[in-house]
Amino acid sequence: MTKWVYGFGAGSAEGKADMRNLLGGKGANLAEMCNLGLPVPPGFSITTEVCTHYYDNDETFPDALKAQVNSALTEVERAVGMAFGDPENPLLVSVRSGARVSMPGMMDTVLNLGLNDATVQGLAAKSGDPRFAYDSYRRFIQMYGDVVLGVEHYYFEDILEMHKEDRGITLDTELDADDLQHLVAAYKEKVEEELGTPFPEDPRQQLWGAISAVFGSWRIPRATTYRRLHDIPEAWGTAVNVQAMVFGNMGDDCATGVAFTRDPSTGENAFYGEYLVNAQGEDVVAGIRTPQHLTEYGKTKNNSKAPSMEAVMPDIFKQLLDVRGNLEAHYRDMQDIEFTVQQGKLWMLQTRDGKRTTAAGLKIAVDMAREGLIDKAMAVGRIEPASLDQLLHPTLDPSVNRNVIARGLPASPGAACGAVVFSADEAEKRAGLGEAVLLVRIETSPEDIHGMHAAKGILTARGGMTSHAAVVARGMGRPCVAGAGELRIDYQANALYVRDLTVNAGEVITIDGSTGEIMVGEVATIEPVLSDDFAVLMSWADDIRTLGVRTNAETAEEVRAALRFGADGIGLSRTEHMFFDGERIVAVREMIVASDEAGRRAALDKILPMQRDDFIELFRLMKGLPVTVRLLDPPLHEFLPKGDAEIAEVAAAAGVSVEQVRQRAIRLEESNPMLGHRGCRLAITFPEICEMQARALFEAAIIAAKETGAAVDLEVMVPLIATKRELDILKAVIDRTADAVASEQGTRPNYTVGTMIELPRACLMAGEIAETAEFFSFGTNDLTQTTFGISRDDAATFMADYEKSGIFAIDPFISLDQDGVGELIKIGAERGRAVRPKLKLGICGEHGGDPASVAFCHRAGLDYVSCSPFRVPIARLAAAQAALADTAADT
Repeated sequence: MTKWVYGFGAGSAEGKADMRNLLGGKGANLAEMCNLGLPVPPGFSITTEVCTHYYDNDETFPDALKAQVNSALTEVERAVGMAFGDPENPLLVSVRSGARVSMPGMMDTVLNLGLNDATVQGLAAKSGDPRFAYDSYRRFIQMYGDVVLGVEHYYFEDILEMHKEDRGITLDTELDADDLQHLVAAYKEKVEEELGTPFPEDPRQQLWGAISAVFGSWRIPRATTYRRLHDIPEAWGTAVNVQAMVFGNMGDDCATGVAFTRDPSTGENAFYGEYLVNAQGEDVVAGIRTPQHLTEYGKTKNNSKAPSMEAVMPDIFKQLLDVRGNLEAHYRDMQDIEFTVQQGKLWMLQTRDGKRTTAAGLKIAVDMAREGLIDKAMAVGRIEPASLDQLLHPTLDPSVNRNVIARGLPASPGAACGAVVFSADEAEKRAGLGEAVLLVRIETSPEDIHGMHAAKGILTARGGMTSHAAVVARGMGRPCVAGAGELRIDYQANALYVRDLTVNAGEVITIDGSTGEIMVGEVATIEPVLSDDFAVLMSWADDIRTLGVRTNAETAEEVRAALRFGADGIGLSRTEHMFFDGERIVAVREMIVASDEAGRRAALDKILPMQRDDFIELFRLMKGLPVTVRLLDPPLHEFLPKGDAEIAEVAAAAGVSVEQVRQRAIRLEESNPMLGHRGCRLAITFPEICEMQARALFEAAIIAAKETGAAVDLEVMVPLIATKRELDILKAVIDRTADAVASEQGTRPNYTVGTMIELPRACLMAGEIAETAEFFSFGTNDLTQTTFGISRDDAATFMADYEKSGIFAIDPFISLDQDGVGELIKIGAERGRAVRPKLKLGICGEHGGDPASVAFCHRAGLDYVSCSPFRVPIARLAAAQAALADTAADT
């Protein structure tokens, strides 16, 4: 017969800590504390398998469950010497949820269960405190009425407030036993009025109602949302824990509190927590009374006048201190514990791995490794890679109120506030005067690059997580909120509108790129500071990982940031991003409007020294580390002038009429430019562009090598290859150019030629392409687009519906689709290496900074991932954890 119920208490338990998948985190830890000999009120856990059965069978329970619950309840009665429903010596229980991972406050709880009109009198007599008994009864009716019976809690709050007003009192603690008896009657009357049936008096009926309600709360909206935000599968389900009540509010020898074995904010190795004498646990967290510090150290540090537990209850405090040491030594992690003192006896109600800030997590992991409590590998595995974002960008001050007016996608982490500007030129101008500005656009284009760089942050009404705004902002380390569909942006009026609110140019707003929130006014931010613990832990991660981590970077600022964050090289340098500054863009446009090769070459001769200088700077900074440079990729129309003044400027520079420039723009317009005349197709049509870029690269490599004394490790990447023949043609152009430069300079540049694999056909034909290519870099942004047939710039309009419907577990532009796109990458890697065994493989899409995608790349045997500079630490840590997972799987 299936075992559905596991008991614990009286110094032993049927479960243990490694049974959290079956018993939930709370149940497994209660059992473990019992096994450690700690004082835990007895109880039992109903397994997560019952939750699965409950939802698979029209919200009904297994046939054998009732008998197992009754048997377990009898054991609890025996352990405490009380009886459930006994009017003279009543056992009261709590009924709480307990998923395998902590979901604080997301599911329902019922306390003081077992009280009725008879047992409340027994509780009053046994405790000698009628006020305590009727206060417990009053709380129980309110909680049970709300959670189980569905009577809205505000009905009870209104009754309470009206009674206090009638009595002329303010605080709940001023209510006496008669008041509470009156409230109990009023609460029960309200339940009957709302439901048409009286409040249940039978404790067994109460118990099964509460068990059903807690299982039912697994699918309430707040729990569903929490699971979605934290990637917790619905199929896991929750356990239910039924436990004998202990009371911290039976007199001055009673107390309740919450503690952390180390400071969860800073990671300091100091006992941290709060307690209240003569109180219930909810009083600590609900703000009904101001909690007091556990320790004298905490009291002094926070300038508190209230006495500490260390001073008030020294014997109990010493016991709690021993529990702290035992739990931390056993779990080898910082613990979050809840306790109650009932009439001078300490009871432990919960322990779990404590939530902590990322900075605290780093310090705790490094300190514990140095203390010998854990090893370096365990320390590296303790930190959630994505949480490092908290350390690398400004964050909003959590103590400050914020007026959120709209939300978009959290496209690039960090917080920023500034005056609203609606054009890149205005952003650059006002930033140059020392003003903090936020660039607000319907969507950004490569021409906005100077304004994006000048702005403190970027906000767009359109676009997704891999839109131009998102990708560029992450590369720059600028906060960005993209795809805020509630915004209406009117460039003519210089205003944005959100429902009935208008924000004009020059007014200050704040964005949080980590949450997608948009706020009116200035919200204070906290600047990041990287601790020594960060450097130590990352050095341990580097010793473990086998996957290289490069960066996507074009500017000196980005490269310096990436090197500061530990990048192993550049995996993607987009040459087109270098084309949009000042006189360069005019020369590029002049090349585009030229009617023949001679005209194009004349314009390219102007661009060549500019590109060469850019590359020299990159190579100088990289000092021999590998640098992958992608040749021109976007369609030419992206570089064309938009306004009359720009058109006239280009016409004058090119020596043609304004009408000729307009006609050229019309001819270059494409219905679907992302699948049009771009990438290698441009170089096939205009090989002189490829030739110019190759020359600039090779000349720069020779100059930089002479200056630095370090040979340049150059990888020339041809984009959007679909056939071997395309790569053959362009490699021949590149090699001829290298020969010419070698002949002129007397030195041959060191380089390899490869391709960006971003089309499904290229993955399938990888064996043939590898005959020519010396490396592959999987461009997962475009490979995801072309595999799904979804535009990454437009996906935000329906992606939420797809995730809600379960079509996508997560946006495939955020985390790699391992089943589809991932399978194509594996096919490409296997077929490529079958022809060229030492073929270098990497990815250079934004997935390179996503921990799950990094783990996939490790398993797929890639050599490196490449991501934006501020995601390099995340990728380094994720790569180390992927290597650790491999090691664990092998043992």
